[in-house]
Amino acid sequence: MQNKDDKDVTNEDINENISENINENISAESDEENSTVTEETEVEEDSAEDYDENYDDDYSDFAPDDYEEEKEEYDVPERDVPRKRKKKKRKKRRSRLPGIIILTTFIFAVSVCLSLVIIAFGRDMLGIGKSENTHLIVVPEGATTAEIATILKDEGIIKSPECFQLFSRLRKSDSLYIAGEHFVRPNMAYETIINELTTIEDETKETIEVTFPEGSTLFEAAQILEENNICSADDFIFYFNSGGLGFEFENRLPTDTSLKFYKMEGYLFPDTYFFYEDMEPEQICQKIYLNFDNKMTDERYARMESLGLSLDQLITFASIVQKEAANTDTMTLVASVFWNRLRNPDIFPLLQSDPTSNYAEFIKSKMDVYDKTVIDAYDTYVGPGLPPGAICNPGIEAIDAVLEAFESNYFFFIANIYTGQTYFSETLEEHNAYQEMVEQQVDEYIASSEAAEMAENENG
Repeated sequence: MQNKDDKDVTNEDINENISENINENISAESDEENSTVTEETEVEEDSAEDYDENYDDDYSDFAPDDYEEEKEEYDVPERDVPRKRKKKKRKKRRSRLPGIIILTTFIFAVSVCLSLVIIAFGRDMLGIGKSENTHLIVVPEGATTAEIATILKDEGIIKSPECFQLFSRLRKSDSLYIAGEHFVRPNMAYETIINELTTIEDETKETIEVTFPEGSTLFEAAQILEENNICSADDFIFYFNSGGLGFEFENRLPTDTSLKFYKMEGYLFPDTYFFYEDMEPEQICQKIYLNFDNKMTDERYARMESLGLSLDQLITFASIVQKEAANTDTMTLVASVFWNRLRNPDIFPLLQSDPTSNYAEFIKSKMDVYDKTVIDAYDTYVGPGLPPGAICNPGIEAIDAVLEAFESNYFFFIANIYTGQTYFSETLEEHNAYQEMVEQQVDEYIASSEAAEMAENENG
């Protein structure tokens, strides 16, 4: 009995041991599997890629091959098999090189732009590569630095008013600017421009007052300047006819001047000017051009255009009126006569103005090479319409008389140069009668003048 019992005990013990070993093996394998799943989960959480579309089928080592048999034989509890998970692909790290190249390029482009701006301001401040033409700047009384800088920019002297203001402030010149006329050039440095605008002309130079009469020619004006030791007559005519001084009225001048004798005849505005001895011809021209530019207002330009006239036609027309009219009171009617002839070219193809014939003779005497085409174009007894250019420099009254375009029925007029009386007529017969009367008046005036002179000599 003892042996049997021992045997029975031994079998039970053996069975219990086998069951415990199997359970321990299963538990160990389960722990190992859980550990593997945990590690895979951690890897999957660290990855930034999306889940892969395919499942991982490699679970063959998850349990021993005889696991199902042992589970049935020893009644091992069924374990939950982990579900298959999508694996995330590890995101590839992109290269930073393109971003670095873009940033470097941007910084380089900004640096280049800033350098170009600094160079541009530097060139403007030093006057490098800019025009050498002289400009007349008129500083108004009480003008601020900002206003002066704006004037300089509008005249094309500087490009940056703000930079000029800053330079003036640093130089402490804001309160030193002197009102009046100053001559500056775009190629001057800011410091030189400020020096010009804060100083006056050399007081040792004598100021000379010069008056150009209405109706004087460019040649006569040049002679006046030379006689007053202001500049050479030839130099003045050369610079005055060269033009290109940057004034607004110059933009309205014709490009074809082949038939003109003096290109700028008519644009020397008759007035009183103040010059200096031995003055630069270009500065003289600047002052005269500025005066003409100021006289031609927007209203006059608007009226001129409404009449279908160009600026050159207006000044040429006014120069004829200036020479023909005995006084300013008759200029409107004299202009009306020429308006009527210009508007009726079929009846009056020629203006027939004596002063134009006189000017034609004048230019004939000044020509180095005789040019009959030019001479005939100026003589309105030969050439039709207006001459190719002015025959003198008209005053503002003659210009306004043309712009008035007064309507009358007159086609003829004749003036007594001794009495200043002008007679207007509608027909040629009436005009001939007035002409005969005026000639008789002139003869009587001359006879009486000669008699008075003889009597004065006898009494003397």
